[in-house]
Amino acid sequence: MTRICFLGGGAIGGILAGHLATVEGLEVSLVGRRPMVEAIRRDGLRVLSTAGEIRSRPHAVERAEELGPQDYVFLTVKAQQMDAALPSLAPLLGPETVVLPPTTGIPYWFFHGVEGAFRDRRLARIDPGGRHWAAIAPARVLGVVYWTAAEVVAPGVVRHHRARPNCPIGEPDGSLSERALRLGRALEAGGVAAPVSPRIRDEIWIKMVNSLCWNPVACLTLARNREIAAAPEAFATVRRMMEEADAVGERLGLSIPVPIEQRLRHTGATEHRMSMLQDLERGRPLEFDVLAASHAEMRDLAGLPTPTLDAVYGLMALRAAAHDRARAARAGAG
Repeated sequence: MTRICFLGGGAIGGILAGHLATVEGLEVSLVGRRPMVEAIRRDGLRVLSTAGEIRSRPHAVERAEELGPQDYVFLTVKAQQMDAALPSLAPLLGPETVVLPPTTGIPYWFFHGVEGAFRDRRLARIDPGGRHWAAIAPARVLGVVYWTAAEVVAPGVVRHHRARPNCPIGEPDGSLSERALRLGRALEAGGVAAPVSPRIRDEIWIKMVNSLCWNPVACLTLARNREIAAAPEAFATVRRMMEEADAVGERLGLSIPVPIEQRLRHTGATEHRMSMLQDLERGRPLEFDVLAASHAEMRDLAGLPTPTLDAVYGLMALRAAAHDRARAARAGAG
């Protein structure tokens, strides 16, 4: 029996747990907040998509201590919640447990094991003090990219906007290891596209650039993806941001196989609201600091100018600060 846990019961954790809980031979659990846990225990977990609906019953708990060591742990929390999640992660770890940390921005392990000048470089802006590196040794890590536009509709009900979730996974060293292949087979059995990539950093970069460029423009304009794509000036801004970011990636040795125009068409064709815009509208903490740190760290390592990214992130810093003040005021009033 393969034990797979999703630490974080939001949209991504819910969708993947819902798919995998339909597979025989897997023991699937989800650690989430009380409303989600109670809804799953009462009614099961519903995953809605363009292909229809999946109903399943993963083991839902509020405290990770109830579960014990796992074979695989997906850290399906927001990147800015990583520090707070580490105490809950500890009881899930056995000697061979594999962990898949969030990759909204550049992950702390990004240069682990790479050849060349950046080998094993620690990223101080992304992982100050090396806390994540110490708590989740890079040798435990599999990379994962969530190409899944998703949202929580209600406790116990999640939706994604395509027929099938798409989550490439891969070893930091590029090997096609048994642990990666085993997880890939489990995900595929649950209806999740999960190719095992020998170049997972390239996949992470492409997704990070998508988040880096679309999220702040969505928050500044309060627009859905299709609305941004229909506004020539806004769409051109996203394109310039992506061009600057890809130049940085290429300077750092990454291969970016998907052309910018193809990525723009893919994201711009949906009615989806970017995740940071969803958080902004719901008064939740933003992933802005994670993306800003990723941009600044990679830009400075590459030594390249990124004027459009710098300008947009300067504007977004003001929006994020105003959002934080409003959240603090509401908390004080409560």
